[in-house]
Amino acid sequence: MLALTRRLVTIILMLPFLLLGLAAVAHGGQPGDVIQLSPIEIKAPASPTSQPFVPAAYRETPLPSYPTAAREQGLEGVVVLGVLVGVNGRAVEIAVRTSSGARTLDDAAVDAVTRWRFAPAREGRKAVESWVEVPLKFALRGK
Repeated sequence: MLALTRRLVTIILMLPFLLLGLAAVAHGGQPGDVIQLSPIEIKAPASPTSQPFVPAAYRETPLPSYPTAAREQGLEGVVVLGVLVGVNGRAVEIAVRTSSGARTLDDAAVDAVTRWRFAPAREGRKAVESWVEVPLKFALRGK
C-alpha cells in the first residue's frame, strides 16, 4: 500500500513535466524546443513499512486572539504555518510558511498553535512525528 502511494506521488509530481512536453509538441514545437528539466528525486525511507499511515489531525484548537494593534490598523490576512506534530500531539516545531504580511498576525498565529493539541500521525498503531500545514485566517467583521 505504501509503495503504491509513493508511486502515485511520483506520478503526480512528474505529471506537470509530462504535460509541458506534450503541450510543446501539440503546439507545433519541435523536440529540440522543449526545455529538458531534471527529474524530481523522491527517496523512500531507509526502512519501508507495510503499516498503514494515518496523518495527524486537529484535536484542541483554541482560536488566537486578534491583536489589538492589528485590529486598530485594519490588518487582515492568512498565515500558513508548518507544524511538526510530536508523538504526544503537541507542536514540536512551528515555522511560518506563508506570512499574512503582518508580523503581529503571524506572531499571534504561532502563539496560538503552540497551545494546540493534535491527534498525532500513526504508522499502524505507533504514533509518529509528522509535518502538517495549518492555515489561519484573520478577518475583521464588517469589512
